[in-house]
Amino acid sequence: MDESVSAVRLRFPLRAEAIEDLASRDETFLEICADLAEALRELSNWQSSTDPDRLGRCAEYEELITDLAKEIEQALDGETLPLHPSSVRTLG
Repeated sequence: MDESVSAVRLRFPLRAEAIEDLASRDETFLEICADLAEALRELSNWQSSTDPDRLGRCAEYEELITDLAKEIEQALDGETLPLHPSSVRTLG
């Protein structure tokens, strides 16, 4: 699987098999995985930044990560996934 699925597996290690299965057959789930991986990268970048907006941007990405993780959990629990716009790009 790709890097985005690996990031989700790291976040939910006990559900790795279900993550692999769902990612292999659900494009929307795969997009959410990609968004989570990108948000985690951006958070890491902002955490090491010296930009004056650093704390605010970190808080935004932390909230986004929490929301995406909830969507992933819902999908893994068999709940219907919403059509998912690329949330990460709206923060950029």
